[in-house]
Amino acid sequence: MELFPPAPLPEWRDTKETLHRFAQIVGKIRLAASARRNHWWNVPFHVTGRGITTRPMGQVDGNPIFTVDFDFVDHRLIVMTLDGEERSFPLPGQSVASFYDQTLATLAALGVRVNIAIPRPFDLPDADRPFAEDTEHATYDPVAANRYWRVLSQVASVLEEFAAGFSGKASPVHHFWHTFDIAHSRFSGRRVDQPRQADPVTREAYSSEVISFGFWFGDDTFAEPAFYSYTAPEPAGLAQAPLSPASAQWVARGDSHLAVLRYDAARAETDPRAAVLAFYASAYQAGAQRAGWDIAALACPGGITDPVRRI
Repeated sequence: MELFPPAPLPEWRDTKETLHRFAQIVGKIRLAASARRNHWWNVPFHVTGRGITTRPMGQVDGNPIFTVDFDFVDHRLIVMTLDGEERSFPLPGQSVASFYDQTLATLAALGVRVNIAIPRPFDLPDADRPFAEDTEHATYDPVAANRYWRVLSQVASVLEEFAAGFSGKASPVHHFWHTFDIAHSRFSGRRVDQPRQADPVTREAYSSEVISFGFWFGDDTFAEPAFYSYTAPEPAGLAQAPLSPASAQWVARGDSHLAVLRYDAARAETDPRAAVLAFYASAYQAGAQRAGWDIAALACPGGITDPVRRI
């Protein structure tokens, strides 16, 4: 199977917009039915051998323990409970409104009652329209959805390999339904006081000094898939730091900067996997050096912290 197959945004934009909203519906169920974790780590999806999963949730809210999985091989949404009960329905042919209704009905058939606090998209152009009223987004191309999952899985594998080199506080490799990206974050251990007027999502996500690494599929603000990294708060001189490979660059984002390696540029490299790992490593060095992290103490060569095993 080709590593990093072509994934031009214009070819699947309509499917992506529909699938993004499907993911937000299930993600908000996860938010309502799971125990709160720092930096919102309880809400993202994780990649599986057939799609993405919420992981087990419930119990803390009085519901049975259950999972919700997107299967991008058979193209179904699957809800399962701990006692072995299972219900599913097909993803093709659904509008956001019908997907929302069927998801809630499927949960109810298994005895799961979840109250979505704000049943509308988060930070999308139609954020004022309830999911139950969205019949506009109704495109689901199974080929495009399967390719999205394959790319997601390949990027997750590279991020897992990169994540192994750090021994400090770090996030899992996980898929955020907010921005529809997959990411891994490293923390220095220093707290950051966010302004009181900042929104709750930002205040929690950036309560500690962080360098994040990830991949997104493109959107209206950056209309192509790309690997990225950023440091928050951004240290002085970050955008003057060198990046690898040569095709990577710093892109201004308001008052800060993103390190960006465009997906097609990575695909054009002789060894795309090595190019992406080099990109993440260079972005980490750029941020950690300028922010004064103890890089040597936080290193974890080969995923090993045992000094005897390193010899």
